[in-house]
Amino acid sequence: MEGGAYGAGKAGGAFDPQTFFRQPHTVLRVLSWVFSIVVFGSIVNEGYLNRPDEMEEHCIFNRNHNACNYGITVGVLAFLSCLLYLALDVYFPQISSVKDRKKAVLSDIGVSAFWAFLWFVGFCFLANQWQVSKHENNPLNEGADAARAAITFSFFSIFTWVQPPANGSCTMSEGKGLELSTYLEETCDQAQDKSGQRGIGLCWPGPQHFI
Repeated sequence: MEGGAYGAGKAGGAFDPQTFFRQPHTVLRVLSWVFSIVVFGSIVNEGYLNRPDEMEEHCIFNRNHNACNYGITVGVLAFLSCLLYLALDVYFPQISSVKDRKKAVLSDIGVSAFWAFLWFVGFCFLANQWQVSKHENNPLNEGADAARAAITFSFFSIFTWVQPPANGSCTMSEGKGLELSTYLEETCDQAQDKSGQRGIGLCWPGPQHFI
């Protein structure tokens, strides 16, 4: 059989960069990677400022250092996670074990859902602290664009991280269907070996015969 659960039957194929980077799953992964850079980069570069009459710098988000720390931490960790799972996406076609493929898909679903939640919390947190920031703490309105960029791309990141679990669920459903098809065809083959012909009502040709 050429098919297999979670695409295991196609394992070992040559890596095609053009096909890989055209996949919606990969595009979303790259966008998540870029958005994370924008978020933590904006906060690191322009997220801290001080008034003319003081020396110590404070977080631009209502002087709440927890807000800046959260944005930077989530951004950096999401950046690293994107690189890790991009590498896994590249290696995934080489995995022949159905169990290992299942673990990779489940891991992708869980991690993506987790990061979507963290970005949702981050968006709400940063937006709230920016809304209650006092004008007298930043009379020159310095870093306002960076703050808005961090909030905006935190919001976008929610959706780029939510989509991979949906794709992973489709992969799981496809894998289960292929497992069923594999079982039925093997049953038919065994019956044919014993009787010499396919019995009507016993054997089912499988979905791939109708495609």
